[in-house]
Amino acid sequence: MPANTPALSPAALARCIPFFVFMALLALRGYLPENLGIDARWIYGVQTVIVAGLLAWYWRSYGELVRQTLPDAREAGWSVVIGIAVFAIWVQLDAPWMQLGTATASFVPLDAQGQLIWPLVLLRLAGAALVVPVMEELFWRSFLMRWVQHPAFERVDPQTVGLKAVVMSTFVFTLAHTLWLAAVVAGLAYALLYRRTGKLWTAVIAHTVTNALLGVWVIATGRWEFW
Repeated sequence: MPANTPALSPAALARCIPFFVFMALLALRGYLPENLGIDARWIYGVQTVIVAGLLAWYWRSYGELVRQTLPDAREAGWSVVIGIAVFAIWVQLDAPWMQLGTATASFVPLDAQGQLIWPLVLLRLAGAALVVPVMEELFWRSFLMRWVQHPAFERVDPQTVGLKAVVMSTFVFTLAHTLWLAAVVAGLAYALLYRRTGKLWTAVIAHTVTNALLGVWVIATGRWEFW
């Protein structure tokens, strides 16, 4: 962007702060020294509560999530279908060459006997299915994709966003995920859905469906590397 690009607006900060707090706590979870005697898995619960609180605090700043922008039945249906499709593709794209390193904060909600710790499981599932989709779609699509189109992103109609903004925002989205090829598919699917409908809720719904199905699948199969 040009050197004289103005500082982030309050609307931009409302979309960025929850995301960056989430990422900071994720890093803390991954690099917390073991000798502190703290079970880092519980930090995810704190992470979820804090980010949910920030989203609630800034909620009035999210004009694209007011009642008037809810999708109609057809749009909601397509969102669900796309969310299911992304999940089905995501779990197939885990070959070594499709991965960017390893996750810094693994999450295996098992006790010493290998039994599920259900409070941890439910916290993770709630965070992934209810909090993360709203937080990420506000940051990646509502803010970043439109900001790439024009720094005055609030005035950008998502249906007018060009290919450059879709590709660049998806590229950065990909860097935040270990399974890079799966992230490309998901990022493009959510971005194009938002662009097609002009309603952020469609991307949120699709993202929610993907994450909820992935969570249930991980619990059922024990494929914790996907979490």
